[in-house]
Amino acid sequence: MLYPELADKLVVTIMGACAQELYNLGHRENFFYLQHAMGLASSIGMGLALHRPDERVIILDGDGSVLMNLGGLATLARYRPPNLIHIIFDNGSLLSTGGFDTHTTEGITDLAAVARGAGLEHVAAVDDTLAFGEAVLDAFERQATSVIVAQVEAVGPDAYGMDIALPENAFRFKRHIEQRS
Repeated sequence: MLYPELADKLVVTIMGACAQELYNLGHRENFFYLQHAMGLASSIGMGLALHRPDERVIILDGDGSVLMNLGGLATLARYRPPNLIHIIFDNGSLLSTGGFDTHTTEGITDLAAVARGAGLEHVAAVDDTLAFGEAVLDAFERQATSVIVAQVEAVGPDAYGMDIALPENAFRFKRHIEQRS
């Protein structure tokens, strides 16, 4: 449902389950996978959104990554790039580091409430496919920073099998942005 909408947008994703799912659907030059940068997808995405105000920037993030850098939500609230959508997939698990529970497990920490508390105005918390689709459509229509926290099912730790050369991905992503100028 989301993948076709990403064709003309700049997409930043953390490594792990988000990146693997996106890659399995089909890599595109406008996808930037962060390796060894857990917690920084929102920072990279915000920098892109501020530097490229004419481009829609989508951040695909995970609960563990967001928890590593809660200050990222406060920074998004301060600068509020209107072309940024931050989607957080909350599976309650650190899949890429062995499947350990995160603080969102069993409702201990509510990332949508944290985002609102940081000062973000457009925050949706969803737990089914239909609500997710509606939240994404609303965010795409809005010209304001938007955050969607999607509760998803946790699965066991996967072996990530992306065959893309990640350092080359950074260069290819940069060239893609330069060609769009």
